[in-house]
Amino acid sequence: MNTVRKFSSQADSALLDRVKEIAESEGRQFQAVLADALREYIERRERIQPRPTVKAAFEASLRQYDELYRELAK
Repeated sequence: MNTVRKFSSQADSALLDRVKEIAESEGRQFQAVLADALREYIERRERIQPRPTVKAAFEASLRQYDELYRELAK
């Protein structure tokens, strides 16, 4: 079960007005549209982060082949 918590923040009034317009046009509550926007933002941010195993392999490759990569970049 999700716990709902209130929070207070500040946002550009034009941005908030647009979110309210979207909510009204879809017959939804402002809070639901805002929650969707936050969820989508978090999901998008998580998708752009490499998996830890990929990052570790990349870092190991840099350590092992650093000199070769520098030569190839010339």
